Amino acid sequence: MAKRVFFCFHYEDVKSFRANVVRNHWVTKDDREVAGFFDASLWEETRKRGKTALKRLINRGLQNTSATSVLIGSQTYIRSWVRYEILKSLKRGNNIFGVHINGISDKNKNTKNSGPNPFDYLGIKYSNDGNRLTMYEWKNGSWTTYSEIDDSSRYSIKRTSSTYWGKFFRLSKFYTTYLWNKDNGYNNFSKWVGD
Repeated sequence: MAKRVFFCFHYEDVKSFRANVVRNHWVTKDDREVAGFFDASLWEETRKRGKTALKRLINRGLQNTSATSVLIGSQTYIRSWVRYEILKSLKRGNNIFGVHINGISDKNKNTKNSGPNPFDYLGIKYSNDGNRLTMYEWKNGSWTTYSEIDDSSRYSIKRTSSTYWGKFFRLSKFYTTYLWNKDNGYNNFSKWVGD
């Protein structure tokens, strides 16, 4: 059964067509069941609204999704709204994974080296009893609490393994990234959505 996927990306990667290669690859498949997903993302142009309206829009876009695919270009890791979408997806419990898209040819047939992994710039710390998480972002050269989600960087979770209690981790410890070209994204994307 096809799942609803929320795509996070930097608008520059839409203009270069890289993000659209991933988001629209289902078009050349027999149907969306074969592709394994429905696109629930928002276009960056809608992001010219105020901060509160934009958060509501993203939150609505994430409703009824079970996976979040972060399309990683050169500047994705520093985009504030991508960070919000990733951390909101984490709080929702979505399956989150990254797809490096700089290896996809742009409209001028150029490729780039892979961009930095956004999951290296976001982190979580488990409470000492394993019942709460605090979210962090790497900003201005240090880790700071992330407070853009529901005005709180802390939230309750189901108790985790005690090996995590009281410890800080970058999200890259938990979330996998793939290379669209080298990892055969066209054929494997539906597996990534379900992993």
